[in-house]
Amino acid sequence: MGIKGLTKLLADNAPKAMKEQKFESYFGRKIAIDASMSIYQFLIVVGRSGTEMLTNEAGEVTSHLQGMFSRTIRLLEAGIKPVYVFDGKPPEMKKQELAKRFSKRADATEDLATAIETGNKEDIEKFSKRTVKVTKQHNEDCQKLLRLMGVPVVEAPSEAEAQCAALCKAGKVYAVASEDMDSLTFGAPRFLRHLMDPSSRKVPVMEFEVSKILEELNLSMEQFVDLCILSGCDYCDSIRGIGGQTALKLIRQHGSIESVLENINRERYQIPDDWPYVEARQLFKEPCVFTEEDEPEIKWSAPDEEGLIAFLVNENGFNSDRVTKAIEKIKAAKNKSSQGRLESFFKPAAKTTSIVKRKDTPENTAKEASNKKSKAAGAKKKK
Repeated sequence: MGIKGLTKLLADNAPKAMKEQKFESYFGRKIAIDASMSIYQFLIVVGRSGTEMLTNEAGEVTSHLQGMFSRTIRLLEAGIKPVYVFDGKPPEMKKQELAKRFSKRADATEDLATAIETGNKEDIEKFSKRTVKVTKQHNEDCQKLLRLMGVPVVEAPSEAEAQCAALCKAGKVYAVASEDMDSLTFGAPRFLRHLMDPSSRKVPVMEFEVSKILEELNLSMEQFVDLCILSGCDYCDSIRGIGGQTALKLIRQHGSIESVLENINRERYQIPDDWPYVEARQLFKEPCVFTEEDEPEIKWSAPDEEGLIAFLVNENGFNSDRVTKAIEKIKAAKNKSSQGRLESFFKPAAKTTSIVKRKDTPENTAKEASNKKSKAAGAKKKK
């Protein structure tokens, strides 16, 4: 879920903190990508029709591999250097949210069965997507694929969004790409939405800057975290009746959740029993991420051609010619991305007082001889 309604809240109250960018404008940039969110999108969209999905001869789903392969090549061809970050063990505080998601999938499975019985194609399409879950196998498949492509993979100790934000804060990457807005709550300096959208959608990338968000909202980072918790996050229930706009008004007025709770109308707003907002706040401020010493090396390398053909063609039934052509694209893209960003070629020229000599030509030589004669004649007259 991320932070409920945060995109609209920022669009209404901090529009200068958001800007539309062309996909190609991230040439040469290192971008940390929330892998699980991308895999989930691929499973829902790629090669899907009703309950049918792309599979190999063994009947194993390959939609995530097809999506990850083609979308990563698109990033590489644009000169972008992706770093995929995978979720680790979820924090204890997320158990309630995960239980809700499990329950929703169970309900969707029942609704899907009914839709199949009645032959309602629209409902089959809708409910089949709601049953999708990213499994451990999906993650392992994509990690293997990316490593064979020469793209770095980071297995986070806990939340991928938190680790992405940590990489960005440490200057290891330019920005974080995800669809979950809580990357901002974890303090990612720059956050991108729609980077992983297919090119056919022609949706511009939306870039958010956390410093500008704080400036426009006139909040500190601590207050922004409290705003996100009040709006609704994955780690604790929200207060019924308080959405993003009301949460912003209350934080601006009272400064913190503690002060809000002291002054709120408890007859109008019912605060959940044992509301763990303090723990949620701590999780956002000090999440479980790698220390600098433990952080894995982030390195891009040449693709393993034989490994890719064995994994994609032999094991998963991909078209051999397509994979071979794709490998050539990866190799060409790797060479392209080794160039610097465009602005590095346009550094201000050093100021100099020396005169640049003209190139000698017959015309220049004749003119110079004529000028010397004139100057000599002028000097004789003066004498």
